Amino acid sequence: MHDSLKFPFSSEDRLEPEDAARALKAVEALIAGYKERFAVLVERDNKGHSIIHEPVVDYLTELRWVLEDMHPADLAYVLEALPLEDRLLVWDQVKSTLDGAVLLEVNDSVRETLISSMDRAQLVSAIAALEAEQIAELAPDLPRDVVEEVASSMPLQEREQLRAVMSYPDDCVGARMDFEMVTIRDDVSLEVVLRYLRRFDELPDHTDQIFVVDRENIFRGALPLQKLLVNEPDRQVIDVMHQDVLQLGPLDDVGEAAQAFERYDLVSAPVVDAAGKLVGRLTIDEVVDVIREEGEEQVLAGVGLREEEDIFSGLWNAVKNRAPWLLLNLLTASFAAFVVSRFETTVEKIVILSALMGIVAGIGGNSGNQTMTLIIRALALGQVTPSNIRRLVQKEFLVTGFIGLGGGLIAALFAWTLSRSITLGLVMWAAMMLNLLVGAAMGLAVPIIRARMGYDPAVGSSVLLTFATDSMGFFIFLGLASLFLL
Repeated sequence: MHDSLKFPFSSEDRLEPEDAARALKAVEALIAGYKERFAVLVERDNKGHSIIHEPVVDYLTELRWVLEDMHPADLAYVLEALPLEDRLLVWDQVKSTLDGAVLLEVNDSVRETLISSMDRAQLVSAIAALEAEQIAELAPDLPRDVVEEVASSMPLQEREQLRAVMSYPDDCVGARMDFEMVTIRDDVSLEVVLRYLRRFDELPDHTDQIFVVDRENIFRGALPLQKLLVNEPDRQVIDVMHQDVLQLGPLDDVGEAAQAFERYDLVSAPVVDAAGKLVGRLTIDEVVDVIREEGEEQVLAGVGLREEEDIFSGLWNAVKNRAPWLLLNLLTASFAAFVVSRFETTVEKIVILSALMGIVAGIGGNSGNQTMTLIIRALALGQVTPSNIRRLVQKEFLVTGFIGLGGGLIAALFAWTLSRSITLGLVMWAAMMLNLLVGAAMGLAVPIIRARMGYDPAVGSSVLLTFATDSMGFFIFLGLASLFLL
């Protein structure tokens, strides 16, 4: 194996970005070598010559050596960056013990291609080693009979946990909660707690506090590990534990829970049901995933994409994902062109208008996008309320008005420089000012109205904004020009 392909790390470690990129290049090189050698052998056979059994398999052996040292997250990175044919070749070389962990790490669209290439036995083997909440995360993409087979072989407690997680909607805390946690009573000493913890081979990941419950599993509070370590061993848990602890409900919105984690710098939080019983916990690793997913959804939704797309997805899937809002954009652009056509006589007589009207529409769209982005973010953070929306609208219109005054003056001077017409400069100033206000109005109205109607405020917002600022920008500018310049 070449030195450039050796990786001095264990599968317990994640790669740095540059190392992950190096690993991807190594995998691509091995795949290319394997394909080239395989093609040579096939060509010889087609010519009627005897096949010389050269060590084609060595490329696959080296590939397995590279893959077996990689963390599941880095394997996911490599798989997502490969075309479908190469991806499935690499997937076949991944150790079966890592299949479930890798399926958890890859994005939804790539996961579909990997699952579709596996038979029932492989799927059962891959997810059988996962925990209940992890199986629940994969369940929507798995055949129902596979999930049922794995569930039937699980211990009763884990089976109940799986059913509990799967019973909650995806956007609820219950669908993301973890069942691995340490619980204690409040009537024992810290020394007893320390002895109890030493019985564990290792604590559950992201354990920053131990949850305190009574004999009925009713949540009483939490004992931070730092409190446990700095206090005298003979002190009672009830004397040092925190009783005022942020509690989450299984039906709480997971996005709002993520905001709480960010606001209070949490690592974990208890999940308590309506009866006050501790049913699980939410940890920072799940919260990071939620924040990333919501961020990706907003970016995709802003340009009208319905879902995350595999960059090597099939033609038809890509078309279905991208086409709907592009077709709507075509209709809106056609309407803007229709508006311009109604002022054909004006544009013919004053040719310079055709060069200036794009400025009016473009600046209005950019300004509206700024407003819309701020509003969508504020809606996501829960900062827009019925009591403050009026002041928010006033503030945005004032900001846009001041920008319009200054920007309009610059645009007017530019128009005057080109045409030496003061009237055209004033028309440019007025059109710029009015279209900026149109952009601000749409930037406020579209996401707020969509949110009030229960829809994602980001989906297709930019398309609707462009429609308004282009159509109204052309109409205002050419309309004013027709009134004052002809």
